[in-house]
Amino acid sequence: MDIREWFSARHFESIDAKHYRTAIIALAGVIILMTLIGIIAFSLTLKGEEQTLVPDVTGLELTSALLKMQEKDLYPRISMRISDTAESRGTILEQDPPAGAIVKAGRRITLVISRGSVLDKVGDYIGQNLDEVIIHLQTVFGSARQLILIKDPVVYVYDKSPAGTIMEQSPGAETPITGLMQLSLVVSRGPEKAKVKVPNMIGMTIEGVVEQLEKSGIAFKFSIRQAEGKEKPGTVVAQLPSAATLESPANPVAIVYTVPVSQKGMVSGLFSQVLPVYPYPLKVSLLAEAPSGAKTPIITVNHPGTLFTIPYTLPVDTVLVLQVLNRVVARVEAGK
Repeated sequence: MDIREWFSARHFESIDAKHYRTAIIALAGVIILMTLIGIIAFSLTLKGEEQTLVPDVTGLELTSALLKMQEKDLYPRISMRISDTAESRGTILEQDPPAGAIVKAGRRITLVISRGSVLDKVGDYIGQNLDEVIIHLQTVFGSARQLILIKDPVVYVYDKSPAGTIMEQSPGAETPITGLMQLSLVVSRGPEKAKVKVPNMIGMTIEGVVEQLEKSGIAFKFSIRQAEGKEKPGTVVAQLPSAATLESPANPVAIVYTVPVSQKGMVSGLFSQVLPVYPYPLKVSLLAEAPSGAKTPIITVNHPGTLFTIPYTLPVDTVLVLQVLNRVVARVEAGK
């Protein structure tokens, strides 16, 4: 290699090394610049959006509430709920976070919007049964506040329509529900019953007395005592009013019954239960429930309420079950 060839090789090596160093420096500069940009962007991210004050939108209609939130650069998360009044339909019931809270712009605010009341007008209940209307109102409102309450006391009158039938109501049907309302009702007692002839029960066992009471439909009130003199145990020895007297079915006949002769494995007594005073006689049943669960009817009558009494002689461990309209109101172990 002559001197020119050697010089040229050394020259290009020097140029390549120089370009390499420049490229390394430039690459390092780019990396440093990108790192700085990333740090700045991260800092801006940590700083977050501009903070804003949550406005009070409760009680406002949804459109107005959304406009107020938009002014604060906030966004809604909406849910619906039944409220106590029909007029509140479409308004904001609750908000979270509450008014006055400081949050970042762009935050979602939970808004609970009223669906209004389940019912917005009073129904037409004339001709319907009172008990069915009460159950209907409880079912319709469910867990929400019940806005229609039956005013107490209900007015009862004798009428040819079946007992329990609603004859008049105030306020009338289609009246708007603006809040808690009391519904005044006039309800039928059923036709006024004619007086009935009191049957003769003197000397009868309890089985015979029960048959007469179920047949005549007259009210009754029992008392029991030990037999005296020539009186026969386990029979009726006195009644008031006396047989063949004309009485209102609601006026109870007082019946005196003597305690039966004691039998092994059996227990005698007087079942007694205080009931509410019913506006008209309701179906009342007394059943004897054996330890096996089997039930035997003792008596089923239409009873006006107040005191319900009936003598019994039953096997030990029997449970007496009293039902009104097929709903159990008392359970008592025989002899207790």
